[in-house]
Amino acid sequence: MALYRTYRPASLDEVVGQEHVTGPLRRALEHNRTHHAYLFAGPRGCGKTSTARIMARSLNCEQGPTPDPCGVCNSCLDLAPNGPGSIDVIELDAASHGGVEDTRDLRERAMFAPASS
Repeated sequence: MALYRTYRPASLDEVVGQEHVTGPLRRALEHNRTHHAYLFAGPRGCGKTSTARIMARSLNCEQGPTPDPCGVCNSCLDLAPNGPGSIDVIELDAASHGGVEDTRDLRERAMFAPASS
């Protein structure tokens, strides 16, 4: 397994060097003032995917939305750094899935109700 997957951060506090990003996200979660969508952009390896997965855990946690996911509910376990993933969370690489057809597919998939609540 690749090192970046083995040592992927599991909480906003573990994301290194991105305090200007994790700080506002933490405050939004603490005050229950999250936006309907977030776009993470930046160079390779800066923590976009890790931060997005942590946000998914924070928003889908049974105790949440919370800046510190519980780590024990089904949603937290599914979305953990080495977890199996969740059918309710769509993760894609926009660099290789940025076409019009990909966008249409994403819009259609986003219309379905969550499988777990």
